Amino acid sequence: MKSFLYNLVVDNTTRYGRVFDLAIQFLIILSLISFSIETLPNLDKGTIYVLNRFELICVAIFSVEYVLRVFLSHKLRYIFSFFGVIDLLAILPFYIASGIDLRSVRVFRLLRLFRVFKLFKYNNAMDRITTAFIKIKSELVIFLVATFFLIYLASVGIYYFENAEQPEQFKSVFHSLWWAITTLTTGGYGDVYPVTVGGKIFTTLIVFIGLGLVAVPTGLLATAFSDTFKEDEE
Repeated sequence: MKSFLYNLVVDNTTRYGRVFDLAIQFLIILSLISFSIETLPNLDKGTIYVLNRFELICVAIFSVEYVLRVFLSHKLRYIFSFFGVIDLLAILPFYIASGIDLRSVRVFRLLRLFRVFKLFKYNNAMDRITTAFIKIKSELVIFLVATFFLIYLASVGIYYFENAEQPEQFKSVFHSLWWAITTLTTGGYGDVYPVTVGGKIFTTLIVFIGLGLVAVPTGLLATAFSDTFKEDEE
């Protein structure tokens, strides 16, 4: 019996294992659709009832699957693996009533489709991507820390320039964080913008710095990928 369950739940190389994996992936897609429908406003009670009952069924099936995987696999290795953590997060809030809805993380479980369809024959490509990120890990950490510093300084700067003229939009440095993030990472959303001369000049400077924030990691990754490809060819 244990051997059959192992071939069904864990080993996707068997016929039944592939069918089981595909069925679970299909159920995950349905659960994500159900979750998305729940966010629609003005749903009638009948629809809400059906969606809740469907979620109960999904949680029950995913829970049984998780327990079986723990029981049949190398327990600790699975529990602390990427898929193990995702599987647990997808069902845990239902049992502990934390108020945090993590059903959307189930989308990551669809990555098992790569394994089901043997797409990991492209493991070399995945390895190259991993190697490239590892090569520039230190640079990325420094870049992220510097980015947080810039976001904070931008928040402080725009607060001092605009607070007097726009006290509602720039009430404090914390309220100014939204402007700093959107300006540094995009071009702003247009909902909060400077009206003073100093604020506009400061914003122009921040926008140019923001362009650099996009260019720096792009260049680092491009160089790392190029070096990795050359090493593989050699």
